[in-house]
Amino acid sequence: MVSIKPTKPPRLRRKLKEPCEIGWCELVSLPELGIKDIHAKIDSGAATSSLHAVRIKPFERDDEQWVAFTIPKSPEFSAIDCEAKLVEKRAIKSSNGRTQQRYVIETIMQLGPLTWVGHMTLANRQSMAFPVLVGRRALKRGFLVNSAKRWLLGRPVPKTTTKEI
Repeated sequence: MVSIKPTKPPRLRRKLKEPCEIGWCELVSLPELGIKDIHAKIDSGAATSSLHAVRIKPFERDDEQWVAFTIPKSPEFSAIDCEAKLVEKRAIKSSNGRTQQRYVIETIMQLGPLTWVGHMTLANRQSMAFPVLVGRRALKRGFLVNSAKRWLLGRPVPKTTTKEI
């Protein structure tokens, strides 16, 4: 079980000194959740970043609101059970145009040269091509999105297949 402790995180830079060009999809790491280099869609139309999560359950701990959730297994990693302090519950307009109430957590995010503390909504993104969506609140830290390119900060490691002889 991965638990994001509600302690003050290390001091992280809030903005890049120079703009950083990124593609429409990139690799993102969420170190507090034990995730390195997960595929993320860069979406300047979405305000808040989002993480694919299932079995999302709010609970109370020491008179504070928390949320338990599972990040489903993927080709890159096994399923991860997580707990995080709840920042808020927010109305989010999803890609299908419907408004949903989603839980918002705060976690450390890494994209290329920058590491920062950001908000992520928890949503079932099973039907989406990418398990993470990086929204414009994260992008305003100095990222320039080139919609004609992808993987400008590093390519995913190709999956190797082995054939039985």
